[in-house]
Amino acid sequence: MNNSGLAVEVSKDRNGTDQILLRNPRGASAKVSLHGGQVLSWRTDRGEELLFTSSKAIFKPPYAVRGGIPICFPQFGQRGSLEQHGFARNRTWIIDENPPPLHANDACGKAYIDLLLKPSEDDLKIWPHSFEFRLRVNLTADGYLSLISRIRNINCKPFSFSIAYHTYFSISDISEVRVEGLETLDYLDNLYQRERFTEQGDALTFESEVDRVYLGSRDAIAIFDHERKRTFFIKKEGLPDVGVWNPWEKKSKAMVDFGDEEYKQMLCVNGAAVEKPITLKPGTIVMGCASVLATMTNWCDPSCSREVI
Repeated sequence: MNNSGLAVEVSKDRNGTDQILLRNPRGASAKVSLHGGQVLSWRTDRGEELLFTSSKAIFKPPYAVRGGIPICFPQFGQRGSLEQHGFARNRTWIIDENPPPLHANDACGKAYIDLLLKPSEDDLKIWPHSFEFRLRVNLTADGYLSLISRIRNINCKPFSFSIAYHTYFSISDISEVRVEGLETLDYLDNLYQRERFTEQGDALTFESEVDRVYLGSRDAIAIFDHERKRTFFIKKEGLPDVGVWNPWEKKSKAMVDFGDEEYKQMLCVNGAAVEKPITLKPGTIVMGCASVLATMTNWCDPSCSREVI
């Protein structure tokens, strides 16, 4: 499970679902639930929570948890015949005790956990493709958080899917935040029937609801929180698109698992493969990675890798 010498603890949540606490020597931590294979918490060595989770979130399967980092697979949004964002975020994953090896650098000096999802008989009825979804969650000695996915087609025919790490960042105030790294990119606007536009600004700021997928983005995105003097740096590989979402006031009031005013303290920015679904041939594996660093000072580039076998 972990050979890095850093702390990895398994416990039960209030519903009896296993959750894993990763902790580095400096005191930073990440909490991962087998409900959805979802990262629920990521704290700095000063105990500051970096991920948003709604006060009204439902933590009992089959509901998805509103917050943290849900895994959207094998569908993103409503771009297909499945439920919103697919079914992976609603299923119970297992701890993968004997995962296939990754590159040595993906374990060195990190507290990590390997999770595994396979389709149930009910899943195969609604999405008739056999797969193995392996997810490694890493917490480095410096407090970087990274997610590495490996999806294998064990079908006898190809299948296609979309995917996103739907990360809910905790912020001071949505009106005080800007996102850089999206300038000049085309995006699909879900508020306008996925019509295609081009980003005109030097940075994305927020004055109303935003629900977009930026296409063919660069591999590094930055979220600047001016009030907290904090910057989130997102580095991704194998995930060409970026989803950006804030529900704003009206939609917040319509969601039963979201507080009326909580839109002010959250922003979703996620690495994704949406516009062009990934196609896997039988027996092949695809990898994707997203690393996140929260810093009050300068950015030190976290490691990330992608390969297709």
